[in-house]
Amino acid sequence: MDLDYRTRMRVGCIPPELVARLVELGHTGEVELQAGRGEWFCALHLARDLAGQDRQEEALAVLAPFVATGWWVAVETVAGLLDGWGRADEAIALTRPYASGVGLSFVARLLARHGRGEEAFDLLVPHIAGRVAAEALVDVAEVVGRDEEAAVLLTARLETPGRSEWGCPRVEPDNAVELLAAIRERQGRVDEAVALLHTPDVTPGVLADLLARHDRVEELRAYAATEVLGHATDRLAALLEERGDVDGAVDVYRQSLEGPGCYVRLSLAELLLRHGRDDEALEVLHALADGPGGAEDVVVYAVCKYYTDRGRPDEALAHLDRLKTRVGGEDWQYFGLRLRLMARCGLLDEAVDLARTDAPEGEPWFAVMTVAAILADAGRTEEALAVLERDAPDLVRDRATLLIELGRVKEAVALMQAPVPQPTWPEPDARTDEPPF
Repeated sequence: MDLDYRTRMRVGCIPPELVARLVELGHTGEVELQAGRGEWFCALHLARDLAGQDRQEEALAVLAPFVATGWWVAVETVAGLLDGWGRADEAIALTRPYASGVGLSFVARLLARHGRGEEAFDLLVPHIAGRVAAEALVDVAEVVGRDEEAAVLLTARLETPGRSEWGCPRVEPDNAVELLAAIRERQGRVDEAVALLHTPDVTPGVLADLLARHDRVEELRAYAATEVLGHATDRLAALLEERGDVDGAVDVYRQSLEGPGCYVRLSLAELLLRHGRDDEALEVLHALADGPGGAEDVVVYAVCKYYTDRGRPDEALAHLDRLKTRVGGEDWQYFGLRLRLMARCGLLDEAVDLARTDAPEGEPWFAVMTVAAILADAGRTEEALAVLERDAPDLVRDRATLLIELGRVKEAVALMQAPVPQPTWPEPDARTDEPPF
């Protein structure tokens, strides 16, 4: 199986969280063994550990087989180590062949950091239509003092947009407005930056952050009144909270409570909780739970978290009971929450029995996974593993985690390394009516 696919998808390999757990439990010998057998995350952990001991050449030797494959992730990792050790020339020599492809922005920034900014700028200019390359160009422009040249290039992209395959105008890069605004801001031309960002095409929150950075509170307040996604409201409230004006931040949220969705109320509750105003927060959460969106997952979890954080899981269970009666049933994800809350209330055996007899249809694996988790949390690891092996054998990572906890490391490693078929996709120009399209 392809190394890049395995590491990206975390299949057919030992994932980083299990590597860390192996080390925590003293199985460093297994990690070293698997590093030598091509397990990337084991090799990465070992190399970083050696680097921390100033054993540079040994660290490089561990990663050398991966670099030899030409895999960019390994090349970038080694270059980062070399750069951090003051061996920039070696890092540049290693990565320079990748500058025409996946390594372009990394190489450009590396060059700029080490006195070769002009070369980096010129390297990036032909690729300005790409989002990542354009971001790197703007960063490098600051280093070499070519902000205005970068601004001219971006302005030209805005003035002459390309066309999508459907014939619609399309600016490339799609972050050109934001990058041009960033240049104007650092040039001190904040008004121009603000004017540029008053467009629906920018990433949500960018204009709000700009206004907050320059303490333009009234403009931010006006923007919050019209920006429907709530980013400006959140940024204004955060700015006031940072200044110590908690009541002002609360008022910002309260003035927005008529807006759609539940997120403003949840943000208000979180603000109140951060400042010890628990009773007010509970009032907000109850009003939200009793309203039209009270069955939304974020609301249900927020209410239950409020109670469990305060050692009152029985009240969280009571909330789930009321919700179940209100909506005429219980969704599978709330059933899993119910099982965990029962365990918190000392009703572990009852939770296991309930999962076996009354699990909702549609997602049976979720109840199985939850039962295994609460058994493991209670120290009943063998039982947890037996549940997974019997009812959810496809949950490979969960099973491997429990095997490691039980000291059955070889079995866990073999389980994680079992080959998984890599999906195949049609050629880009192949037309089909069958998925994947």
